[in-house]
Amino acid sequence: MNQSLWWRRSVPPEQRPPLTTDTRADVAIVGAGFTGAWTAYYLTRLEPTLRVVVLEAGRVGFGASGRNGGWCSALFPAEPDRIAEEYGHEQAVAMQRVMHECVAEVGHVARTHGIDCDWAQGGSVYLARSEAQLERAAGYVEAARRFGFGSADYRLLDAVEAGSRVGATTTYGAVYTPHCAAIDPLKLLRGLASVAESAGVQIFEGSRVESISPGQLTLAGGATVAAGTIIRATEAYTPLLAGQRRTLAPVYSLMIATAPLPASIWDEIGLAERETFNDLRHLIIYGQRTADDRLAFGGRGAPYHFGSTVRSGFDSEPRVHQALTEALTELFPILTGVEITHRWGGPLGIARDWWARVVLDRDTGLGWAGGYVGDGVGTSNLAGRTLAHLITERKSELTELPWVNRPLRNWEPEPLRWLGTNAVLAAMRFADDAESRTGRSSRVAELVGRLIR
Repeated sequence: MNQSLWWRRSVPPEQRPPLTTDTRADVAIVGAGFTGAWTAYYLTRLEPTLRVVVLEAGRVGFGASGRNGGWCSALFPAEPDRIAEEYGHEQAVAMQRVMHECVAEVGHVARTHGIDCDWAQGGSVYLARSEAQLERAAGYVEAARRFGFGSADYRLLDAVEAGSRVGATTTYGAVYTPHCAAIDPLKLLRGLASVAESAGVQIFEGSRVESISPGQLTLAGGATVAAGTIIRATEAYTPLLAGQRRTLAPVYSLMIATAPLPASIWDEIGLAERETFNDLRHLIIYGQRTADDRLAFGGRGAPYHFGSTVRSGFDSEPRVHQALTEALTELFPILTGVEITHRWGGPLGIARDWWARVVLDRDTGLGWAGGYVGDGVGTSNLAGRTLAHLITERKSELTELPWVNRPLRNWEPEPLRWLGTNAVLAAMRFADDAESRTGRSSRVAELVGRLIR
């Protein structure tokens, strides 16, 4: 793997030993990313006597949790309007409110346990850099008002105020929300894993799970774990497990990071409060100012690989990394020629209906969470809390939310999955190009939005 900025600027802890002998646990968790770590953490808070075992194929933070853009946001893949269509207005409001609370909760846990994760809750700026994007920005804020969220949650900025926060070119306005923090995600995860271990959780690295069945999971080396509850927290790596090829589609997101930038450049770019930022194009981009004054910037555009294949070689896509560099300098021309010190990538998990889930089948004891579509840093915290409540049979507001035990529709078999997913990516590129030429909202993007449900 092309190691992320977060990995390369840190000294990894000593590797934990693998599990090589059969063992028993009350709860076994497959995957030591954010979902697995948060679930283990909250289980120790609710039921300290439970024996919790976490199995990780690589190292803690190997997957998306150690490669993402470092946004702890309140973004959920399904927007409130869509949730309201299926579950009603009140459930849509409840889901968004609890997502807002996730950001505060993650910050609270980090402060409580002294986890230094470069936390900076400067909020997020969604730039509108065309008339079509400005129309979407206004619609975004209008939708927030329909669900009872005021200017303290989402605010439409004019061009001057948007530019004072993010000095990007051709800015018509923006949406600002305080519900986002810029972080070093790997620092957060490593700290969280250590806190869970200090509470009695056992984490085994280099322990690849090959199969999961009710009451037992089997590792590649032949060792087994018998457990009443088994949680799959494997996100985009889920297709590597037996029988899970069509559960989630792994789609790659790639990133770059600059060398540390001088104050003179930051005076022009802005991000004085370390706001995270994107713009409202269809093919997503995202960025943050890191604690050591780099600009970390990422986006979609890498192809989906046939058969839901996940491979380390896909972490690097020179064409996409070059496109990201060009997009970054188009946003901020002052960065032309600045050294790009890090290039990396990794897969994120997408469910067929683009809706994240938390699932626990009490009859089999099998559960899982994922399908975050790239917004998993905050959402995984909610997943961990919710799974902990479900496992310990505590009925709460969390266990009644509309993503809990939502039925899952598998992805289409190949080659339809490959054709459809890459067609969506191509359509988003086409829509962005058309909007930049015409200034009008793309009908193609609207049609695709209906088709992916």
